[in-house]
Amino acid sequence: MTGADVALGMYLKNQAGWNQTEADWRRFLELEPDGCFVAELDGRPVGTATTCVLDSIGWIGMVLVEKSVRGRGVGTRLMEHCLKHLAARGVPTVRLDATPLGRPVYEKLGFVVEYELLRMEGVASGGVWHPDVGPVATEQLDVVLELDLKIRGTNRHRLIKRLYDERPEAMHAFVADDEIVGYLTSRRGAHATQIGPAVTADPEAGRALADVALRHCIGQRIFIDIPVDNAPAVHWARSRGLSVQRPLVRMRRGEPIDDQPAHQWASAGPEKG
Repeated sequence: MTGADVALGMYLKNQAGWNQTEADWRRFLELEPDGCFVAELDGRPVGTATTCVLDSIGWIGMVLVEKSVRGRGVGTRLMEHCLKHLAARGVPTVRLDATPLGRPVYEKLGFVVEYELLRMEGVASGGVWHPDVGPVATEQLDVVLELDLKIRGTNRHRLIKRLYDERPEAMHAFVADDEIVGYLTSRRGAHATQIGPAVTADPEAGRALADVALRHCIGQRIFIDIPVDNAPAVHWARSRGLSVQRPLVRMRRGEPIDDQPAHQWASAGPEKG
């Protein structure tokens, strides 16, 4: 896949009703220029898939197939190509977020369920400003990256830095006793603002960060993907009037990761977890 194929990606994601924008597609390509793919059938482009290597993990996302050719194995071939590409890179663990419908397909390819998430959605209303929450300054970014690594068990520095560079004003941190104990960011989507990633082991910090995010999105539709294991985050979302759009399952093929879903207040999204 190249920049010339972004229009194809937008066409297929619109057909599927997904939330990605052109900026998302360009981010996928720039983070992994040799790891995004287009499938052709009878000389016509009909599918896409993206990969992204973060530390020892390869993420697979944006597996999209044109409606008229679904059921002809295009999606499976795309997945097989992604897995072959990541194996050639020496990646020991491959992860993805799947819908319940997609889960059996991925299980046949050797993926196992790690944990469940809920995509919560609604229109942001209210939102409270918290005195311990403030924008992340450039000199604080390294601390945020280390906190993310500690909780997620993966060096996601490339992704987090890229999201910060795109929208520095969207990233906020919760500071307690002069220490950053949590952070949250968001990005604009075609249909809704996607809140996340956000991590913290402190429920008070999680609620405060999430409320500040709502305050910045008043009147806007929002999506937030929350691990079921993080009961305080799910309770917060329901208390703010958000409802479940759909469940997701995080799946893995290969070695397990020292991830902490109970301390994830929001995933980065299905494309890169």
